Amino acid sequence: MTEKTVTAATESAPLHGLRVLDLATLFAGPLAATLLGDFGAEVVKVEHPTKPDPSRGHGPAKDGIGLWWKLLGRNKRAITLNLSTPGGRATLLRLAATADVIIENFRPGTLEKWDLGWEELSAANPRLVLTRVTAFGQFGPYAHRPGFGTLAEAMSGFAAITGEPGAPPTLPPFGLADSITALATAYAVMTALAARERTGEGQVVDMAIIEPMLAVLGPQPLWYDQLGYVQERTGNRSANNAPRNTYRTADGTWVAVSTSAQSIAERVMWLVGRPDLIEEPWFATGAGRAAHADVLDTAVGTWIAARTRTDVLAAFEKAEAAVAPIQDVRDVMADPQYQALGTVTAVDDPELGRIRMQNVLFRLSATPGAIRWTGRPHGADTDEVLTELGLTAAELTALRAEGAL
Repeated sequence: MTEKTVTAATESAPLHGLRVLDLATLFAGPLAATLLGDFGAEVVKVEHPTKPDPSRGHGPAKDGIGLWWKLLGRNKRAITLNLSTPGGRATLLRLAATADVIIENFRPGTLEKWDLGWEELSAANPRLVLTRVTAFGQFGPYAHRPGFGTLAEAMSGFAAITGEPGAPPTLPPFGLADSITALATAYAVMTALAARERTGEGQVVDMAIIEPMLAVLGPQPLWYDQLGYVQERTGNRSANNAPRNTYRTADGTWVAVSTSAQSIAERVMWLVGRPDLIEEPWFATGAGRAAHADVLDTAVGTWIAARTRTDVLAAFEKAEAAVAPIQDVRDVMADPQYQALGTVTAVDDPELGRIRMQNVLFRLSATPGAIRWTGRPHGADTDEVLTELGLTAAELTALRAEGAL
């Protein structure tokens, strides 16, 4: 993308003019900042001079360059700042005075220890939204414990209901809680900014990773409160409907079938040659079908096992029944629906050349988001950003001598 194109994409974006300081590390907080940056916010990534965001080193690398960071750091300018030094503190306060949002994920009390708590930050900028993302929140008996998304996946009840019956609880093989929290954090930031439009004042967002994870698990607390019901592990099956499972095809691939709607369940039974099951009294409800999942899985599984995946998908589509192939990333990259949506897009990177990554999260018809650039090297924009802030060359030299940059 050329500089002219980048400028045009930025100015037409819905969050153009919003300034975000990303002080967070790893995934939940930084990903929330990425989501805001994708739609035009100016995001300044602030990292320690000698201890960069660990996400730069997470996962596979090419030629020593971390690939995850290219995604997580996109649309951000990267600067270094040691907040525990006097010069670093003073510089952050100057940056805060120009910002709309700060996103941080230090343990509760860390910013206060550096005299950079809400009292100091709001004094520098009364319109600031300070977004604090931690595992357990800013108060309570666990507030000062170290924590990551894995702990939220465990504590929320997610792991307890994931996996096969009788098998160990299962954790996701990716940052599920962090990703869900990032979505919730971006929503929280926009909510606080909407409130600022009415009040003229900023506020603190307290985001605990354990809470969005619980929110997406549905009515489990309500079920337990009213019925004493505790959901158990059911593998790929559902306690609410059937058939709902993964099934192996004749050519050794897998498909997933869902029948949350009664009409879809009936279409599947007609398709697999078992319309007689529709007449069973228990078939009339999702719970009834779930109680007879063995019978339904045998009927569907036997039919699918005799056909290739291509034939299965075509037959289900013709019958207007819900099915999807179980895809790995190779399939995703070639999937025609993802291609039509532009879900994975190619971007030019100065270090790696043409690279492909997920596009912005949703499409807006009038003010779309854009990937303006990929993750920048550690501290690449320090001088530029701080010079724009008004610091002189002599001040930058002094800050470096102090270890603040």
